Amino acid sequence: MPHLTSHSSPLTCSSTLFIALILIFSQPNRSTAAADANATGRHRQMSFDYYVKSCPQVEQLIGSVTSQQFKEAPVSGPATIRLFFHDCFVEGCDGSILISSKPGSKELAEKDAIDNKDLRAEGFETIAKAKSLVENKCPGVVSCADILAIAARDFVHLSGGPYYQVKKGRWDGRISKAARVPPNIPRANSTVDQLLKLFNSKGLTLADMVVLSGGHTIGFAHCQQFLSRLYNYKGTKQPDPVIDPRLLKALRMSCPQFGGNKDIVVPFDVTTPFLFDHTYYANLEAKLGLLASDQALFLDPRTRPVVQDLSKDKQKFFQAFGAAMEKMGMIGVKRGRKHGERRRDCSFHG
Repeated sequence: MPHLTSHSSPLTCSSTLFIALILIFSQPNRSTAAADANATGRHRQMSFDYYVKSCPQVEQLIGSVTSQQFKEAPVSGPATIRLFFHDCFVEGCDGSILISSKPGSKELAEKDAIDNKDLRAEGFETIAKAKSLVENKCPGVVSCADILAIAARDFVHLSGGPYYQVKKGRWDGRISKAARVPPNIPRANSTVDQLLKLFNSKGLTLADMVVLSGGHTIGFAHCQQFLSRLYNYKGTKQPDPVIDPRLLKALRMSCPQFGGNKDIVVPFDVTTPFLFDHTYYANLEAKLGLLASDQALFLDPRTRPVVQDLSKDKQKFFQAFGAAMEKMGMIGVKRGRKHGERRRDCSFHG
């Protein structure tokens, strides 16, 4: 999903507006596999059955928590998936996003960075619950980083998306600094050039970027993330000329230029907001992208063909998304005590 500054909050805007959005933009569903992760030495030590002897029931334990969370608080899905993206893009997939700032410390942890201030509590709660259950059965064995990767996969599948295998064997990182977040997180108004530079720096390709952005098929964004598109696009004092007029009208109802409710959110995918599918791409073709960084993927001639390809074939998107998530899940993996630890409490670095 990744334009990672996007917010996965529950829909708190009026039900009238939400129903209007669904009615206005309901349309029939329209039917690049990412490259494999580089096989570096540390990656070869990771495997799908890493815990087969030390904690064979780890995925079932985590699955019992994610399924319950999905029933009780559906927002846990996009919240946890977003948490995984934010973890991997800063310091690698090492659970450093889960560490709390030390009381009295002048240096804040990642989770308290301004760019992470709207990360939903449900994501952190899901991981804490899963970690507690796993620790009870397999103390000191499974890393927080692996639990987060598995939980994110579970929520993709529970939301209607693909089920893909997760390689395991990550260790938890010891470094978590808020100052390292801003240069590593995409913005809601990032250009394709900016996005490509960032994703390439993580070892991800243009195709990976477009595929992972499809995570915006579920989740929500606060008005502030796209307000300039509605009223003052690039300083013109006019709305973004690309945005569909019907969507513009609906969004302005929810998000006034001044004095609006900061808690109001709008779904990324205005046609099937609670279903993990490929409609996100069809929306971009129809000028129904919510964030400027989303819509830019269709406007740019380099990324448009990938958008068009994925909008036609849900199974192709699912296959590509699973492969891209596996590749992203290898970013900056920590291995061994020299580089990492296995935290008993995901929020506390000993």
